[in-house]
Amino acid sequence: MAKSTSGKLVSRVGAAGGGKTYRKTRPANFYGVLAVIVILGLALVAYSRYQYQNPTVAHHAAGTPPLVGKTYYFALAADNCGTPLPALSADPTYKGSYHVESNDVVNLTPLTSASAGKNATLANFAANYPGLTLTPTSLAIPGKNGVKDPATTFANGATCAKGTTYAGRKGQVVYAYWKTLAQATPTLTTDPASIHLGHEVRVTMAFVPKGITPLAPSKTSVDTMVVLATTPTTTTTLPVTSTTAPTTSTTAPTTSTTAPTTTTTAKG
Repeated sequence: MAKSTSGKLVSRVGAAGGGKTYRKTRPANFYGVLAVIVILGLALVAYSRYQYQNPTVAHHAAGTPPLVGKTYYFALAADNCGTPLPALSADPTYKGSYHVESNDVVNLTPLTSASAGKNATLANFAANYPGLTLTPTSLAIPGKNGVKDPATTFANGATCAKGTTYAGRKGQVVYAYWKTLAQATPTLTTDPASIHLGHEVRVTMAFVPKGITPLAPSKTSVDTMVVLATTPTTTTTLPVTSTTAPTTSTTAPTTSTTAPTTTTTAKG
């Protein structure tokens, strides 16, 4: 049986990809919409990748720790050519954001934005501790009351003193820091402003020969830091005692006296 005329027409149209008439009626902005979809897809992928690689940016609205009014603890150490120096002394009269506790542990409670967030650095701490000098090429650990001590003042190229582990070798100033307790190998830098302070950070200010890794803060310092950081703050409220004196009401009894009436009748 021969194919119908209509059947042949449909076949020709299908083979031609919809026909010239259909192709001419395709919307003019069809490819524009496709281009927009592709561009938006690529932009979303790029944004997601950036957020994944920069998680702190996603939480910027919440603020960057350490936050004003919140308390953080970090541990310090000072290394003189492989020999640890005594802990920094506390200054009970200091009213700023940094309070040196026992065993070289520092209580950081930012009072203003000047010592909070990205401003809370090792350089910022040094600027607030009397006599402590930290630069890329020099280091001065003060004695009591912030008095400069020549024995603990160092500069690049000086020789390690007699009695130290590396006596006779030339030393250089370097700062080591550990961001977490789990970090075993410290990050080394000569810029104290690049060390961001915060919860459970450990920092060593050192003068050691080139290639020598500074000593880490002592176990005593770390243990003290952890105890202080995990001890809840206790607020004691004294009971309020209210004493009310009893009220006594005295009513005097009322006495009513009625005189008797006498009636006398004359005799007659």
